[in-house]
Amino acid sequence: MRKSRLFRMGNTRTAQINENLRQNKEQHPLFSSLDQNKQQLAAVYLSCSDFIIRSFPVGEAKQAAVFYIDGLTDTARIEQTVILPLMSFNGEVSSIAYLAEHLVTAASSKFLTTFEDAIKYLSIGEPVLFLDDEPRGIAFGLSNWQARSIEEPSAESVVRGPREGFTETLRVNTSLIRRIIKSPLLKMNSIHLGEYTQTNVIITYIDGLAAPELLKEVERRLEHIQIDGILESGYIEELIEDSPLSPFPQILSTERPDVVCSNLLEGRIAILTEGTPFALIVPVTFFSFMQSAEDYYQRFLFSTAIRWLRYFFGAISLLLPSIYVALLTFHQEMVPGSLLISMATSREAVPFPALVEALLMEITFEALREAGVRLPKQIGAAVSIVGALVIGQAAVQAGLVSAPMVIIVAITGISSFMIPRYVTGLPIRLLRFPFILLAGSLGLLGIMSGFIALILHLCSLKSFGLPYMSSVARNELRDILARSPMWMMDNRPELFGTTNKYRQAPDQMSDPGQDKND
Repeated sequence: MRKSRLFRMGNTRTAQINENLRQNKEQHPLFSSLDQNKQQLAAVYLSCSDFIIRSFPVGEAKQAAVFYIDGLTDTARIEQTVILPLMSFNGEVSSIAYLAEHLVTAASSKFLTTFEDAIKYLSIGEPVLFLDDEPRGIAFGLSNWQARSIEEPSAESVVRGPREGFTETLRVNTSLIRRIIKSPLLKMNSIHLGEYTQTNVIITYIDGLAAPELLKEVERRLEHIQIDGILESGYIEELIEDSPLSPFPQILSTERPDVVCSNLLEGRIAILTEGTPFALIVPVTFFSFMQSAEDYYQRFLFSTAIRWLRYFFGAISLLLPSIYVALLTFHQEMVPGSLLISMATSREAVPFPALVEALLMEITFEALREAGVRLPKQIGAAVSIVGALVIGQAAVQAGLVSAPMVIIVAITGISSFMIPRYVTGLPIRLLRFPFILLAGSLGLLGIMSGFIALILHLCSLKSFGLPYMSSVARNELRDILARSPMWMMDNRPELFGTTNKYRQAPDQMSDPGQDKND
């Protein structure tokens, strides 16, 4: 009877502790009795087979216990640095602080006084030590779990540049940033999001470069998130962006530490999320998504030419099918006579109008592209390429589509691959269909109306208060349409009136024929 009553009391206290964890409150101090602490933590982790309690004697008349989660904690190091030194001690133990300072050889330790703190450290893999007759515990930095090795990001590969990419381990990601920016002005603030996942999220910025009002806004939006769990940074992106209904991303995601560091040096803020290799960068403009990290590692003439190609083929990817439909449906007089005859001949056996033909081919192409992405890598590329060739050729021979339409769709698909970031290509692929419908109903007038509406929408967007097209409005064209030489890019982008607006000394271009000491 007494045991069941204690169990019910433990369940009540456990429910209170869980509620305090959800509300980030600390109200339940640890007991002085080791047995009571063991009973309480055992009730919290009831039906958890991976929760381990290791009890052992310390000194002449003391009892201690180590609590940890199997699989998250380095058990070998617990044995070597905590349990073995304490069990080998034969003297008198004055306090738990004495153990931490003189006996335990673990590199890092933290004192804790509440059950909420103990559960927090246990959840991240740090073992917790309790001593009898002590209302405090110690958490040791002995967490250890399997992690993916550092590899080159497959979605952001470069010919010249660093080959390192983020992993799912948060501390590995922060160390990759610290290896590049070694200044103590690089700050990293940590918060936990998710009622059940308690996902660690780090806000990183450079003090003196990032505007204080921007930092406050980022912290406000993150603290406003109330959700069961954060499994990937995409959860955070949707919850904190300015216009979630817009197809265009307002937050830049990247797997590359060098991209994060370059944006930090421009006064932006990065958000790192535990469990994902994708970091978020705010604020950004539309032109941030059309730039590649390699633009700044190659010679500026080559980078400028590549940027022109990106904008040109980006426009082709969006507008080429709709222009083809408009010309065939409403504006045949704009097509040269010989070309028009050739196109009419190829379409003679096609039973569908140009609008239906374009929609049919675009949907088929998008299905093949998505199938190639989702299938295993060994067969994904083969299915997408062979499928497109076989289906396209068979459709032309069967008279379902015309050969010019297959060429238009193929050029459109190749053009979309020129866009450096996958998230930027998605809205263009999505908007291609409304433009085709406008072209099939109103011709070039419909395309112009849709394009004007698109520009107005882009101009109305903001990224953390920064206008989406602000780079054009502020005439910062030296790093948009072209990539200026590095010795000409003296100023940082004007984001929020950063006080330190110079990133380098003027006149960095040296004259090889002049001695700098003169």
